[in-house]
Amino acid sequence: MTLLLKQLFALFRLLNSDTGTNQIAAGVACGLILGFAPMLSLQGLLVFVCMFLFRIQIGAALTSAVFFALLAWLVDPVSHALGTAILETESLRPLFTTLYNLPLVPLTQFYNSVVMGAGVLSLLLAPLVFFGSKRLIVAYREKVVARFKTSPFWKLWSGTTFFKWYSTYEKFHG
Repeated sequence: MTLLLKQLFALFRLLNSDTGTNQIAAGVACGLILGFAPMLSLQGLLVFVCMFLFRIQIGAALTSAVFFALLAWLVDPVSHALGTAILETESLRPLFTTLYNLPLVPLTQFYNSVVMGAGVLSLLLAPLVFFGSKRLIVAYREKVVARFKTSPFWKLWSGTTFFKWYSTYEKFHG
């Protein structure tokens, strides 16, 4: 429980930081794919490689992956139906046979209807989640953070010696 709260506080700190909205939104979209994919799978490894190669906020990805994994349980019946429809398509059967006989591809577990459906669903929803979370982050920063920084509480807090020391420390040590 404390790990989840720690991740939530880290996410709020991230939302209030100067980190670009594209990096955070890409992290949330990668979290969607990670949350819908099975644990320790090849597609999860591929998403991690992409997160390290590109400027994607890893904290946002891991935090959102937890929430999307919980959501994936609710979407499993839809994923199963979609995956079954894809896997039982007669014209794709030779492709799936060839993929299954390749060395590493079966590690994706694409032959499982829930995994196939969740994978397709997450790839279809990832652009929507990216643009939606980007819009929400911008709105959060413009409305909530701006209003909070003009509040009397923030003015009182930012005038303390501890806050000045912490902001100096944060500037030098990140």
